[in-house]
Amino acid sequence: MKSKPRAYEGRFAYEGLDRVIHERARLSVLTSLVAHPKGLAFNDLKELCALTDGNLSRHLRVLEEAKMVAIEKGLDRNRPQTICRITAAGRKSYLEYLATLEQVIEDAAAAMKSEPQPAAARNLAAERA
Repeated sequence: MKSKPRAYEGRFAYEGLDRVIHERARLSVLTSLVAHPKGLAFNDLKELCALTDGNLSRHLRVLEEAKMVAIEKGLDRNRPQTICRITAAGRKSYLEYLATLEQVIEDAAAAMKSEPQPAAARNLAAERA
């Protein structure tokens, strides 16, 4: 068997798919926060991401430990309020993650060009051409 060139090794490993971000709920949280750079109240974020209080709290904790979000607790009209914001490091990680996802899509589209595909797959390949 012929050995592959060194540049080929790990070609489709996609190391940029950060496991902290690559979870559906955390991706939803970061996308919501990127779209709202001034931050979101906990309840607004919960609604946008369709998560429960406990589920959102757990995912925010993971993102906060990774320094991707900042959480500020305060009062609004004498009522407790939690505001969540994406950090500069979180925004950078998110953009790097998206760049890797774009590469995944390009690789998949290129692979689909050479094989007969259902209409949806052909359309994806055509969009990336």
